[in-house]
Amino acid sequence: MSFRPSLPRLPGRGVGSVGSGRPRRRLTLVAAAACIFLVQLDFYALNLALPAMAAELGSSTTDLQWVVSGYILAQAAVLIPGGKLGDILGRRRMLVVGLVIFGLGSLGAGLGSDPPIVIAFRVVQGMGSGFMYPLAFAVITEAFPGRRAKRAIGNAYGIGAVALALGPLLGGGVTELISWRSVLLVNVPLCLVAIVAAVAWLPESRDPTVSRRIDLVGLVVVVLGIVAITVAADRMNAWRPVVAAVLAVGGLVLLAAFVLRERVADSPLVRLDLFRNTKFVAVTLLGMVANIALVVTIFATTIHLQQVRGYSPFVAGLAVLTASISGGIAGPFVGRFSQRFAVHRLIGIAILVGALGLLVVAVGGEIGPYLLGLAVAGFGYQSGYTLTSLGTQAMVPAERAGEASGVTFTILFAGSGIAVAVVGTLIEQGNLATGITRVLLGTAVGSAVAATVLARSFRVG
Repeated sequence: MSFRPSLPRLPGRGVGSVGSGRPRRRLTLVAAAACIFLVQLDFYALNLALPAMAAELGSSTTDLQWVVSGYILAQAAVLIPGGKLGDILGRRRMLVVGLVIFGLGSLGAGLGSDPPIVIAFRVVQGMGSGFMYPLAFAVITEAFPGRRAKRAIGNAYGIGAVALALGPLLGGGVTELISWRSVLLVNVPLCLVAIVAAVAWLPESRDPTVSRRIDLVGLVVVVLGIVAITVAADRMNAWRPVVAAVLAVGGLVLLAAFVLRERVADSPLVRLDLFRNTKFVAVTLLGMVANIALVVTIFATTIHLQQVRGYSPFVAGLAVLTASISGGIAGPFVGRFSQRFAVHRLIGIAILVGALGLLVVAVGGEIGPYLLGLAVAGFGYQSGYTLTSLGTQAMVPAERAGEASGVTFTILFAGSGIAVAVVGTLIEQGNLATGITRVLLGTAVGSAVAATVLARSFRVG
């Protein structure tokens, strides 16, 4: 199987290739970035709404972590097959399909009457974003050949940075003034706008050489493996330890079976020779560390600001805004830096910067240093995440760039989904303030150690 959001850089490639004019490229960038905007806006806004959502639905905030982790896991499960469907049926077409699914999931979750319904529709929403995210980068790479793709992707993250700035204010302010439901329902009109922009400004393209088959067996096995591990982490306190352990081991066995399946499948979801590329492996693992740390930071500090420090959703949104703004600045900034320095080294440095900021947050104290630490953590970890999506394009041959980005995003998002489930369980153990502090300290130290070990383990140039 070949997941290729980006086609080989040849004139007239695919169907409906982008014209060479700058105005057309800019419109393509805006339309694609609108999809990235939606995904990032939703993540930052909904985290601020979790405590109010839990209170209305009669659940705990940590139990509702499935609103976040279920979404991320569904997103991870769809990334690779969604990209292949774009190759087969048309990238613009499947991007629009993703927007429709995302909008319907948002509508259902916003109108949900109890936690299972809200979580179920969030899973649907995650599936929609799984189509949107890789295909948005695909059309950007298609429109901006060669080295310009890095800068264009960095600029797309810059446009998405507006969502990083608006997300906490939307999530906190709208939740406090109206309802947490409005945070989800606002996605519906935004999806309609994005659909119109995609139809008007994105050219259609597909890959006529790609295999028309999808390894459904491999897809089911890997999804069940990830879900089993995540459920085991989430129910560690509620179930007997032996039951949770058996489920976790079963998940690991399924992931091992997935690797064996991909070795013999006629049309594998992942071509395993990709992992012989040391640079690719190093960048992907470093990116996973950065993304896990970023997601955990936002999830844990959102709960801490409202349920430990006692701030309202809106004030908490203003606090988280420091992390989202600094993270948004990271996009265009690192997009230019990545053209001059080795990406894997930049990611390692970015993680260490983020860890330093998160240590300040974990220590607590006055709100001033807390906000400064959040800003540094957001900049560092978001820089690492952005550099990962830029770096995978340069770490493999051009004809496999799309496949590599799909695999990378899948690993990043699956790791984050599992991490949120683990964090929810750890926070529940004992005093809430102590649990959150423990999680933040562990994330800061763990990310710094992991970045250092990976940098020394992989000898990449």
